Amino acid sequence: MSNKMSLLVFSGEYDKALAALILANTGREMGMDVTMFFTFWGLMLVRDPEKLSLEDKTLFEQMFSLVTPRGVEALPLSKMNLAGLGKYMLQEMMDGEKTPSLTDFLNGARKKGVKFYGCKLAVDVMGFKEEELLPEVEVITAKQYLEDAMDSQIQLFI
Repeated sequence: MSNKMSLLVFSGEYDKALAALILANTGREMGMDVTMFFTFWGLMLVRDPEKLSLEDKTLFEQMFSLVTPRGVEALPLSKMNLAGLGKYMLQEMMDGEKTPSLTDFLNGARKKGVKFYGCKLAVDVMGFKEEELLPEVEVITAKQYLEDAMDSQIQLFI
């Protein structure tokens, strides 16, 4: 096995996304090859809020696009969100500790060369278009992801 970490990101919640991106950045800083496979709600992390479109979508796909978070900073907390108050408190505590934001961790992973994969089935089912995702995202099948993950020393599901 190679010096590699594979993260499967299923959650679209702020704190879980933060954990996944902290691990991805840290892995790259340690010299590891890091891949992240985003599926279903996890795809919210790699949608480009500047490129969201309603064009050529079914009514359900348009409705879904309108009600899902627009960018990583719009993600809710997994626990104690309290209509956004809990997330605000967490962000204030992070700011007090001079912790980078979720956006900073995402951009850091992009700059460090973390490989981003989007699940083809989830992209299709949720009505997203490849051009709505960050440019670093390659859309692949679950089989392709598993073939890649089999070479990893560390495999995590978040």
